[in-house]
Amino acid sequence: MFQGETAITLDDKGRLALPTAYREAVARACANRLVFTYNPFEPGCLWLFPHGEWEKARDQVNELPGVKRVHRDMQLKIVGAAAVVELDGNARVLVPASQRNAAGIEKKAVLLGMNNKFELWSEQAHLNKIRQSIAEHELSDEMLGLKL
Repeated sequence: MFQGETAITLDDKGRLALPTAYREAVARACANRLVFTYNPFEPGCLWLFPHGEWEKARDQVNELPGVKRVHRDMQLKIVGAAAVVELDGNARVLVPASQRNAAGIEKKAVLLGMNNKFELWSEQAHLNKIRQSIAEHELSDEMLGLKL
């Protein structure tokens, strides 16, 4: 559904304008209702889900038994921190201040289309991530089958 990398500038109020290329798809998918939450696997990155995709992810995470600390941590970061936002008339959304601060997202950021959701990266965290190579010993069996 979503793919591509876009350099984003947040305005002084912490809003980002959704790139034009995604606006129609977002309107169709979720009537412009989106959900910000933490990416529990990558520091410096937030997830931005269309509302319907969010509900699927939320339900899966909530099904994890709360007796395991790692499950509770994931529930806290994904479900507990979720913030529903809507595009305004200029296709902007407010990135929650607490999430911006925790992820280190300031004026400049990078928005990635990642199939069913977006990732919003701080500019520095994204730069650090793309400069990392995948080492041969890190390749999974699934990756070895790719024909790139």
